[in-house]
Amino acid sequence: MRVALVGLGDIGLSAHLPALQRHPDINLVQLADPNPTRRTAVAELQIPLSAAVDPTTVDAVVLATPPWVTPGLTISYAQAGLFVLAEKPVATSIEAAGVYGRLNPDERGRVQVGLTYRHDPAIGQLASWIADGTLGETVLVRAHIYDEPFRPDDTEHTARITATLEHGPPVVHEGAHVFDWLTCLLNGQPTVEDAWAVHTRPGLPAPNLTGARLTYPGGHQALVEFGWFTGALPRCELTVLGDRGLAVLDGFTFDLTLTTAEGEKVVRFPGDRMTRCFDRQLDRFVALYNGTRAAEPSLDDGLAALHTAQLIAGKTT
Repeated sequence: MRVALVGLGDIGLSAHLPALQRHPDINLVQLADPNPTRRTAVAELQIPLSAAVDPTTVDAVVLATPPWVTPGLTISYAQAGLFVLAEKPVATSIEAAGVYGRLNPDERGRVQVGLTYRHDPAIGQLASWIADGTLGETVLVRAHIYDEPFRPDDTEHTARITATLEHGPPVVHEGAHVFDWLTCLLNGQPTVEDAWAVHTRPGLPAPNLTGARLTYPGGHQALVEFGWFTGALPRCELTVLGDRGLAVLDGFTFDLTLTTAEGEKVVRFPGDRMTRCFDRQLDRFVALYNGTRAAEPSLDDGLAALHTAQLIAGKTT
């Protein structure tokens, strides 16, 4: 499969690029970014560079692009007959995502959404513990998702995160992953009961701390918090508590700790989280291209996660 990587920012270069280079069934034939400085930075890789991709030269594209750019590119490439792996979130709002209505069913079916960490075996293990009653019949999930510390001396990072906040609070960007996980774990879409938001300092274009209380099918509850851009960050983790036990997912390693009446055990999976998830994601993208499985996560999955995030953001304004 001939693939082009579009977007040579941090996630493109640190995660998508090495995964594409590792995969035995992918021929990375082009790197594209409209920013000439970014193209110059990767010239030594000796992979053809361009500002945009000619769809007649590739079979598929991986979009590591900002969510305010992604919809237009996804539509353009899907309508040109390509398979598209698009980074989350798929847009900055449900209104902005309305343009996906231009895609016919075949084009829509060729779009896979980069909800990358759904593919981690830790999510599957957690889902099993919930489904088989290891933790109890009804559970409380607490998700504390904190990232992107405020570093005043790092002007590039400060400018990038400030620009991202102009397109919505952290719940819109980080929530894409978390609400997809919760759908997989709790088997359905939630009701947003209430929400809150905080600006930790004046001048930020959106609240940099956001949280909510959600109800899922079966009576499961979730308390979620998302935070960016503070000088220090709380621990990033997800806990699942029920009558019979507690499971803790480390937000960075995805190591699992299960505590029940029988004691405590730690479950670790081979390799690091980023490598195994991006590799698994590409396995599924290749399978989509080969026609052996449907897009997973699908565009509908990406839109569902965005919808929940927007409901929370809307309750805080």
